Amino acid sequence: MTKRLGAWIGRSVSQAMARGALAATLALSVAGLPANAVARDTIGMAAGGTIHAADLPNEAQRTLGLIEQGGPFPYAKDGATFGNYERRLPAQRRGYYHEYTVKTRGARNRGARRIICGGDQQAANDCYYTEDHYNSFQRIQR
Repeated sequence: MTKRLGAWIGRSVSQAMARGALAATLALSVAGLPANAVARDTIGMAAGGTIHAADLPNEAQRTLGLIEQGGPFPYAKDGATFGNYERRLPAQRRGYYHEYTVKTRGARNRGARRIICGGDQQAANDCYYTEDHYNSFQRIQR
């Protein structure tokens, strides 16, 4: 019984997701936009826009400063390669992006906030901020 219920729930969720994607594609079509705009505009970084470095939370400003100094970083995973598997940042070669933790007050673990930087890490020129664990990004402007 449990197996059948799990399979039914899985199919229902998949069907609901497909209906949502179809509705979004139809809405874009009516608006005269290409169907492939769905992923970029509803999920991608474009939805987040930009943020000035001075407008970042204090903890993110401190993390950005550490990136520019080359560390030391408080978390072992800071500086690790960010794969960009969801393609929410502009496409680049593997190893271009690196992630850094932005401390989250009250979090028992690393929290959800990160800064992702590409290219020369200490230059911190191509950086993005996420406060929702890679679901959306804002490009950091200097």
